[in-house]
Amino acid sequence: MTQHEYNDTVMTCSDDLYRFVFKSIKNVEDARDIVQHAFEILWVKKDEVEYEKVKSYLFTIGYRKMIDELRRKKHINFKEELPEKLGGTTEIKQTGLKKVLHNALDTLPDIQKQLVILKDYEGYSYEEMAKITGLQDSQVKVYLFRARTSLKKSLISIERNM
Repeated sequence: MTQHEYNDTVMTCSDDLYRFVFKSIKNVEDARDIVQHAFEILWVKKDEVEYEKVKSYLFTIGYRKMIDELRRKKHINFKEELPEKLGGTTEIKQTGLKKVLHNALDTLPDIQKQLVILKDYEGYSYEEMAKITGLQDSQVKVYLFRARTSLKKSLISIERNM
């Protein structure tokens, strides 16, 4: 890959990679760090990566780094809400379809959530998603089916409660 192709890749892929990572980890700074790390690795390995496969390569790096970050953060629990006796509320009222969808996505296991984002938000094929996540094609299809079924049930129950 030439320097021009690398620069073109930064311009065309950085927003997509950032959006994918941010939707999974929900932290601006961590998402930026992961994207920067992915492009740093790409720069070091630019002679080994084919330009046609660069987007998949970046998402694979970003995915793996994101999984490492999620595992590291599982050990750290932050409370973002105040207890009710300190003036907080136990129920956060959220409106709008976008928030409802994000909440429904958050109920999914991490792998299912990431597959939904890769397929429905980023438009990857099953084969590309398998390469990025390291799963087999059949596993990707099963996890994606389960995720969509779970999302459907979640959204139906929200609609009934409204």
